[in-house]
This record gives sequence, structure tokens and C-alpha cells, in this order.
Amino acid sequence: MKIINNLSVIFILFFLTNVKANNIEFNEWLISLKKLALNNQISSKTFDTVMSDVKFLPKVIEYDRYQPEFYEDTKTYIAKRTSKNKIKKGVELYSNNKGLIDLVSKKYSVEKELLLALMGIETNFGTYVGKMDIISSLATLSFDKRRSKFFTNELITILQLVERDIIDHRILYGSWAGAFGYFQFMPTTINKYAIDFNNNDRIELKEINDSFASAANYLDKMGWNNNEPCFVKIELKKNIPIKFLNTSAKGIENKMKLEFFKKYIVNYDSLLLDEKLLTGIITPDKDIVPDAKNLNPAYLIFNNYELILKWNRSLRFALAVCTLKKNISNEL
Repeated sequence: MKIINNLSVIFILFFLTNVKANNIEFNEWLISLKKLALNNQISSKTFDTVMSDVKFLPKVIEYDRYQPEFYEDTKTYIAKRTSKNKIKKGVELYSNNKGLIDLVSKKYSVEKELLLALMGIETNFGTYVGKMDIISSLATLSFDKRRSKFFTNELITILQLVERDIIDHRILYGSWAGAFGYFQFMPTTINKYAIDFNNNDRIELKEINDSFASAANYLDKMGWNNNEPCFVKIELKKNIPIKFLNTSAKGIENKMKLEFFKKYIVNYDSLLLDEKLLTGIITPDKDIVPDAKNLNPAYLIFNNYELILKWNRSLRFALAVCTLKKNISNEL
């Protein structure tokens, strides 16, 4: 027991020392960040105002290293996010905002079920948008070396949005990764695709008009096609070459026309899809879930699926969104 207590003390001292060292380096890093900001159309006044209370958040680094997309098996991940209760909430949200959602869906040629599914997966229909200080989260991840370039760009972009009076920095609370609003837009996504749909000279992504229109605009600009499938679950034969099995969301490789894969799919005749469709195969549990099988679960994925990967680079996220979309559609 004494040995365990001693180890606990050593761990706590190590942790506190490490946090203190990070805080010192973080404060020094902020000086160089200000120089970068001033060189990117951000005034000294805006930088000092927005960054006045910024803090290094060790918890954000923990979240970055451990995400459910990386550890939950596909069946568990999808089941948690497509429950009957979530479908019910989606239907209720639509019923209460039918006029707006139908208008946005028609204007941007994006299915209402997809918009509802994305909002449901991202923030449980606006009931959980995150409480983290986005500026501190982005600064912490920018300071951290793992993905510094990406998050520095996001941080500079949010400062530019504040500079241009598009976003009010006082309401910037959201996810640990810096995402904001009902659809969890990152700053660069806000900058490129967010819309002031109700014309009040401010983009309000925690408000249903701007958030739904912005999400629809984003999907439309990416090229969403209402008439194409997202994914189909399949059963693979053991003779399929391993090069066709994608396990990473970074890019789907070795895509072919559907007819090419006929000889590798047990349930091919029941798919009832256009054989000329370009498709790839994913086996999302392999390389992530311990002892996962090579060929199960397996899915054919199509262009719409890959567009959702641009929204969130996770194989399971895209599967969950498309599943919830289908389930909500069955209830509307």
C-alpha cells in the first residue's frame, strides 16, 4: 500500500510539473502568435480583447488523444447515435420548424432528413453544443505539436471573423476541438459556408435559421446528390484482395464501378443498385477494435458518404449520419 501511495504522489508531482512547464511555454508561445495574427489582418485591439483570458487546457489534449470514433466498434457507435429517442426528437424538431426546414431543403437541394440527422449526431438537436471555451481550446491545440498547423489556421480564422464583426467572441463556447453551433462548424467552415439567412447582419449558428441554412449551403457546395445512396452493408467473400479494404477515413482508395466487386460480395444480387456507380469498400473496425475481423462489418460506400467524411473525418460518424437519415426518413 505504501508503494502505491508513493507512486501516486510521484505521478501527481510529475503531472503538476508538466502542466506548469506547459503554461510557461504557452504564455511565451502567445507572443509569437500575436505577431502572426497582426500579419493576418487582425488588429492588436481585437487580439488583446479576444485572447485576454485564454488558457492552456490540459483536458483538451486528453480529449484529442482519446475519441470514441477511435475506440468504439461500429455497431456500438451507430446504435448509441441512432436510437428511437433520437429519431423521435428529430421528427419533433421537424414538426415544429417544418416551414423553415422545407424552405432551406428546397433552396439548397439537400434532403431535410440529412440536415436533421447531422444536427442530431452533432449536438443532439441543439441540446448539447458544448461548453468549452473555444478560443482556449483552439489555442491549446495550436500550441500542441500534434496538429499545430491545422489548429493555428482555425484560430487565426476565428480571430479574423471577430475582427470583421461576423462572430461575437463572447458567445464562443462549444466543443473541445473548437467546433461551434448546432452543426458544430469549425472556424474555416464558418468563414466559407455560414450564412446570415435571416438578414440581421450577424451569423448565429446557435439559432435555427442561420444554422440550418449554413449546413445546407455547405452540403450543397460540397456536391451532395439527393438521388445517390450513401452506403450499403455487405457480406464479403474471403477471396477479396486486402487492397480493396479501406480502414482509414483519410481517403478511400481503390474505388471501382460496383459491377467490379460482384465476384467478392455474397449478397450482391440483393443490392439492387446501379452497377455503374463508383464505389469503395470500408471495414471500419479493422486496425482500431482489438481482435476485429478482417471482413466484418463491411460496407460499400459512395460519393455522398465521402462528402460526409469531409464534414467529419470518421468512418463511423458518416455511417451513423446516413443511418439516422434513413431512420428519420422512414418516420416523416
